[in-house]
Amino acid sequence: MTLHTLTIRPAGSSDLPALGRLGALLVRLHHDFDPERFIAATDETERAYGSWLGGRIGAPDAVILVAERDGEVVGYAYGGIEGTDYLTLRGPAGVLYDLMVDPDHRGEGVGRALLKAALSALEARGTPRAVLVTAHRNVSAQRLFVRAGFRPTMVEMTRETEVPPLGTSPASPGL
Repeated sequence: MTLHTLTIRPAGSSDLPALGRLGALLVRLHHDFDPERFIAATDETERAYGSWLGGRIGAPDAVILVAERDGEVVGYAYGGIEGTDYLTLRGPAGVLYDLMVDPDHRGEGVGRALLKAALSALEARGTPRAVLVTAHRNVSAQRLFVRAGFRPTMVEMTRETEVPPLGTSPASPGL
């Protein structure tokens, strides 16, 4: 049996195509969870996502890591450092925005290694806590986060504007 070494390292500009591909997978995954809430991927998503993440590489408040195995980028983590946020009623924190592993490499410890490295990088910059948001239906990610010490603290809820106003129902409008 051949062991394939996993390397976690900071992302560089040469990683943009892989980051774009993985970012588009993240968009598709979330859209599949709830197409009304999450945007759909388009023909431009890979390029746009890679370009957007590329613009964050080297930013002082950003952490972008890739997981590489045998010369192939198989996952990435993107986090940032934020100050006090009155909108979310949260003090300074390291925020994990994205954690994505190529579906062909899930169950191999890639996500766990990326999460550990991202949290270490955020903690090394003095963040007193880490927070993240995960899709309600992404149970496997939630298990990973709980095992890493995260606890549920907020619930995002979505309501489409076509829903009847509070206190009415489709069967009895205006009541």
